[in-house]
Amino acid sequence: MTKSKVYFSDFHMPYGGDPLPVKLAKLMKKAGFNDIDFKDKFVAIKMHFGEAGNLAYLRPNYAKVVVDMVKAAGGRPFLTDCNTLYVGSRKHALEHLDTAYTNGFNPLCTGCHVIIADGLKGTDEALMPVPNGEVLKEAKIGKALADADIIISLTHFKGHEMAGFGGAIKNVGMGGGSRAGKMEQHSNGKVAVDQEKCVGCGRCVNICAHGAPSITNRKSTIDTNKCLGCGRCLALCPTDAIAPISWQAATTFNKKMAEYAAAIVNGKPQFHISLIVDVSPNCDCHAENDVPIVPDIGMLCSTDMVALDQACADLVNAAEPCPGSQLYKNIHKDPEAAKGDDFFHITTPDSDWKTCLEHAEKIGMGTRDYELIK
Repeated sequence: MTKSKVYFSDFHMPYGGDPLPVKLAKLMKKAGFNDIDFKDKFVAIKMHFGEAGNLAYLRPNYAKVVVDMVKAAGGRPFLTDCNTLYVGSRKHALEHLDTAYTNGFNPLCTGCHVIIADGLKGTDEALMPVPNGEVLKEAKIGKALADADIIISLTHFKGHEMAGFGGAIKNVGMGGGSRAGKMEQHSNGKVAVDQEKCVGCGRCVNICAHGAPSITNRKSTIDTNKCLGCGRCLALCPTDAIAPISWQAATTFNKKMAEYAAAIVNGKPQFHISLIVDVSPNCDCHAENDVPIVPDIGMLCSTDMVALDQACADLVNAAEPCPGSQLYKNIHKDPEAAKGDDFFHITTPDSDWKTCLEHAEKIGMGTRDYELIK
């Protein structure tokens, strides 16, 4: 496989030069954005709107750049993400939209609408085949993403406590999964009921098509032999009493994430943008963000999300750690154990980012071999 092209520009700009949004637009054009036929196409711009309280998410100004360029090319853009698996400010579409609007992702600021891809309660999904899937054969994808004609990822490249980093593959794969899809990636799919939280409302019984839940003495229990792991009971439980029984190891988690991303972009024009800025050690899904582990580096674009993630990882690993950051503290806490150039593993030792890229390359999503065009 030939090298993929990844286009890069840092955040430097001479006094009186173009603003950063203009610089991003120029970079996108250089990377071949205008080679895509957008005319009358529904264009999903997949991004993360940030959890309430988190301030590391991308500024909506960058989203407007992408929206304006899609519109100029005759496309029909919408910003999108799926609901979260955990309790937070984006668990269902109403609070998800509230959070997005509060953080600036609204039609007034970005020029287009926000659509929560998996619907009101996270149950609007489409089953999509995984090309060359080894762990999964199909993925549970947010319906609006499945219906889109073109996929664009606009990614805040940052750390992640399990994936190592959150790049384009995670943005599309994990972010594009419905609530059941997220549960499938994070766990083995089977669920159980926390008896102390359960109020015996019976919603899990009513939604299950396989008779797994039952109510006894005003408490629900789930027969794991009947449970298929669809996640619908988890989505409807009003007290969050239902949760996965066991969580996947990092290796399986990363492989599933790559396969979900492959299912979403399969057969569709795609374009990927990553900004290495405010590189917090953990995901934007947290209601807080720690200080960046490295200084701001730049913006990158590519049609190959595997090459893009690899390039972003290499740039971060070649940077200087920020004093006082989680990465910096871990290096100085145990210099011997922290030797090497894998900043993500040093920052969060239980993470495993290389498996994701290796598996993505193996199943034909792209290549880790790239040419960085500055």
